[in-house]
Amino acid sequence: MIEISIVIPVYKCANSLEPLFKQIQDTCSNLNFELILVYDGGPLDDWIKIKDLSTKNKNIIGIELSKNFGQHKAITAGLSYARGEWIIVMDGDLQDNPNDIQFLYRTANSENVDIVFASRKFRDDTFFKKNFSKLFYKVLEYLTETKQDCTIGNFGIYHNHVIKEILKMQDAIRYFPSMARWVGFKSLTIDVTHEMRKYDRTSYSYRKLINLALDVMLAFSDKLLRIIIKIGLLISFITFLFSIFIMIKYFSGNISQIGYTSIIISIWFLAGLTIAIIGIIGLYVGKTFDQTKNRPLFIVRSILNRNN
Repeated sequence: MIEISIVIPVYKCANSLEPLFKQIQDTCSNLNFELILVYDGGPLDDWIKIKDLSTKNKNIIGIELSKNFGQHKAITAGLSYARGEWIIVMDGDLQDNPNDIQFLYRTANSENVDIVFASRKFRDDTFFKKNFSKLFYKVLEYLTETKQDCTIGNFGIYHNHVIKEILKMQDAIRYFPSMARWVGFKSLTIDVTHEMRKYDRTSYSYRKLINLALDVMLAFSDKLLRIIIKIGLLISFITFLFSIFIMIKYFSGNISQIGYTSIIISIWFLAGLTIAIIGIIGLYVGKTFDQTKNRPLFIVRSILNRNN
């Protein structure tokens, strides 16, 4: 019986894989574990390193995706092949400390919970990334009307029955932390240390972060559409009151000529608002279209050591 499956999406972090595995091997020496490395179509060095490690270590499962599907779909691929009673999800850049695996595992068993989230109280990230993350989670919390925590990422331990429920979700847009919270179950949050990046550079550019944030907000909430309706009703109400005001002034002889400035401002304001509203609705329609295609979330090209 495999006690722990450790799922790690791999993208531009070949240099950290060997020291990462050594640390996992040391901290899990008393456990029957499997390490699932999911190659997400990055540089060829990533897959070469995965093949090398899996050749030397039979408890490493290498999964090669056919192209870059994105971090959270790569996590889904790894979860699909996990056989452990407990599943750890973590990043491959050593910022998630492998030494915390035992801490998460002991806590999950001693506290009798289904999920233990790892909270990074002190994140070793850039000023922009830390504050962007806080803003993103505040907005997501407002839109979804659910409690969100900007210190919690992918890192955590999840019982296999939690993962089974997450895998039933066929959402085209994947965001693992929100999906783990959505399925519910008994959970606990513990503090861990977020380590400094020692190898390679982050693969998330600011553009990717913004696109991911927008996708997640559209996927997990329809509140933007309800806000649009409220804005439309508010503008209609203000316009109605303003029309009454103008008519009163007109019939009382206080208006001889309608102001050019007010007309131009009104036209530009309403035109901009209309375009923005159509754009938001278009995004929702586009995401719905993507979902109805029912394409596979990921495609596996090859698997190493799966039968062991």
